[in-house]
Amino acid sequence: MPRKHVPQRTCVGCRQVRPKREMVRIVRTPDSGVEIDETGKRAGRGAYLCPKWECWEAALKGKRLEHALKVALTAEEREKLWEFGRALREAQEGKERCRGESS
Repeated sequence: MPRKHVPQRTCVGCRQVRPKREMVRIVRTPDSGVEIDETGKRAGRGAYLCPKWECWEAALKGKRLEHALKVALTAEEREKLWEFGRALREAQEGKERCRGESS
């Protein structure tokens, strides 16, 4: 039986190819706003990031995300993305702590 096709995407931060479902999509909407697309189906130009703090940091500091979306981020949009990245980092650290306690 043939395996089902799994869509792959490249992370803007680390350039690693991973399954689309494991990534976070950032979308430039038709009205030029930049938002996090939690469904992965919103209309607009999209860019993908791994759910790792290092990738978010690289994408936002190095302007890789702006280049991928072909738009300059406003201070407000940039701050929202930093906040989301920090929340991912806290969740990641929490998982690591839980793994350390169960060992």
